[in-house]
Amino acid sequence: MVGYKLKVFYLWLIKIISFLCNFRKKRNVIYIMSFDNNLQLIKKIANNLPKNRKLIVLYKPVTEAAATDLAAYGIETVPFWDGLHFVFKILPTIMTGSLIFCDNYFPFLGGMYHSHKTKIIQLWHANGAIKKFGWEDPTTALRSKSDKKRFQKVYDSFDDYVVASETMGKVFENSYHVPFERMKMIGYPRSDRLFHHKWQDLAKKRVYKAAPELKNKRVILYAPTYREDIGFNPPKDLSKVLSSTEDAVVVVKLHPLLKDREHELQQISNKQNLCFYSQLSTNDLLSVTDTLITDYSSIAFDFALLPKAHSLLFFMFDLDKYKKDPGIQDDMINWLPSKPITTTGDLAKAIKSNHKTDFTKFNQNWNTYNDGFATERLIDKYIKTLK
Repeated sequence: MVGYKLKVFYLWLIKIISFLCNFRKKRNVIYIMSFDNNLQLIKKIANNLPKNRKLIVLYKPVTEAAATDLAAYGIETVPFWDGLHFVFKILPTIMTGSLIFCDNYFPFLGGMYHSHKTKIIQLWHANGAIKKFGWEDPTTALRSKSDKKRFQKVYDSFDDYVVASETMGKVFENSYHVPFERMKMIGYPRSDRLFHHKWQDLAKKRVYKAAPELKNKRVILYAPTYREDIGFNPPKDLSKVLSSTEDAVVVVKLHPLLKDREHELQQISNKQNLCFYSQLSTNDLLSVTDTLITDYSSIAFDFALLPKAHSLLFFMFDLDKYKKDPGIQDDMINWLPSKPITTTGDLAKAIKSNHKTDFTKFNQNWNTYNDGFATERLIDKYIKTLK
């Protein structure tokens, strides 16, 4: 009850302060960043702003390295976190935005006064969705009426949702209970680099500099999703199965919050072809990956766009459990480019057979508007029309 009262008071405070700050001129463009995968877009926004406009990037501390990069580029960056500092220092800055770009769900939006002079745009952090979220998440039904009302206020605060396909637009429509008319078929700017040879070449150079042993090898990347609150307990023989083929090098890349599990896999494995590179980003590793093994992660939608992508395996050892919490998209089995694998025995067979995955329908379904020019379309629509 105390926690609920604090939330109510916090949102009430946000509503009051944002209303009082609404008189401020809407001369800025605000980018609220919780992921570090859209830096090129942010820089392009800065480059194309009219002289009388200013870009301010508000960032979560977890993206500090990305914020440092942007600051070195000359962009104003400001860290933020929930609390009174946010309400009295950060919120007044947000209220100066005529455009507010968000890359995630931010609870404070549910209390913020939304002026008709400000457009709030959702730039989601993934090309597609295998997991359920929002109203589609089975656990949402168990929340209180006040929680549900608060969630919907956040969903309704977005004027536009930038998407790469009608499929993802329908996911938002169902998950957030918002009109499909708000979906803007622009494509995801963060995917543009996957089409550019310059990025591909630089990414490969970064990987080979840190891991020259991956050169001229079949690279298998195991990158499962982060399982919040439900744990990550893979089969005990997973390490042995991953390294069951001698013609490949297997790279294991777990979520940063699963470092303990990564250490366990390292301890279990004595195989020389099972590698761990904490210094390399998942995105860079994708550039040299032939076979991606994942489960419910949106990394699959990125991998499918890369020219080197040969095969995509979905190792869903906890599929029955995952269907219940947090849930998977109802028609997932119909549109995955390869059938889910639930046992290590079948995974070993799939790794050894190395059949090429046909990504055609998968990309048509989810990456419809991802063609390498999404950034240009977004700049044309939102930035170049500013006066």
